[in-house]
Amino acid sequence: MSYFPARVHKIPAASPTKAIAWALPLLIITVSWALFAGAAARGQSGVSTTWAVSIVLPPKLVAGKPATLAVLGVDGRLAEGITVTVGETLHLKTDKTGRATFTVPVGPSALIASGSGNSAAALIDADVASNLKQKLSVPAVVSVQDQFSICGADLVEPADANRVNLNGERAFILAASPECITVLANPRALPGRAKITIENSSGAWAAATTLVSLHFDPPIPALVPEKHSKLALHVQGSSEQLRVQVENRTPGVLRFVHGDTQSLTTLGGAENSGEIGVEAIRVGDFSFRARVLPAPDPDSARRYLLAASAMAPKDWKSRLSGYARDLQKHPDDVSKIRRDLQVMASATIPGDFKTLLESARAALE
Repeated sequence: MSYFPARVHKIPAASPTKAIAWALPLLIITVSWALFAGAAARGQSGVSTTWAVSIVLPPKLVAGKPATLAVLGVDGRLAEGITVTVGETLHLKTDKTGRATFTVPVGPSALIASGSGNSAAALIDADVASNLKQKLSVPAVVSVQDQFSICGADLVEPADANRVNLNGERAFILAASPECITVLANPRALPGRAKITIENSSGAWAAATTLVSLHFDPPIPALVPEKHSKLALHVQGSSEQLRVQVENRTPGVLRFVHGDTQSLTTLGGAENSGEIGVEAIRVGDFSFRARVLPAPDPDSARRYLLAASAMAPKDWKSRLSGYARDLQKHPDDVSKIRRDLQVMASATIPGDFKTLLESARAALE
């Protein structure tokens, strides 16, 4: 899973008579406009800061056609010079923009890209369905602080040949295929209703979405080691109830009471918010990220499960195939399958099989 790091703040050491104080409000995600500068050196992270990376693929690829992936460093910026293995044999190195272009193999139903301790998967279609070219598929809610994907239209390669705007503000294209592009909103874009436009040599398309911004209040009460507190999450730009996933990036310093990855549903209304129980473990820097969860995608999960079953241990093959059949027959009943996949993935060693399991689970969030 890709993420942009939040700003981190140190929990000061407590004196015998004074509780730990909150120094600054925690800002959820820090994105510099330099990310949009393409080849600008300051917008890229050097190899020294990319000991752990996030690989960004468009969610769907087209067999035999070009595609572009991106690599983000631990600092959340596009990373130059990172080697990525695509499929079984193709080795790429990201260019000055932190991206790399390749031709999608013909035959596999899914593609896995891996490098520097992380991996990502995407589904492969034989061709772009003609009906997809008539209408854009856009998430109903988009976070200004996180990447999102647009599918449909008549997209082209290379990625920068597609021009994407949100309310007139240029968005940055991280990854692309003829079927989908993955973009990041301009940080100057304002929360609220937003018009998305795409232009390329094949034509122009438009769609609507809601752009939101997420931020946190200081913990209440102030953080004290081994004492419970609460983080309040606030949503700007939408009064609708939203499903948000919050991930603890520093579990040795700060503990989420109900698990290091936690989902919540905001209350909705004018003061749209939610909260998470936390506990300070020790003095140190901490960080976490929050992202708006898209609607579950049972069909993509089903396709990932079928791809995973081909390489699954013998006693798991029929189980995964059964999950795929269940998703096809009952696409609205995903909770149990999602939980089971989480357990299976946690018991599986890193590798292509685990990546496919996690991709199936993520599609059901």
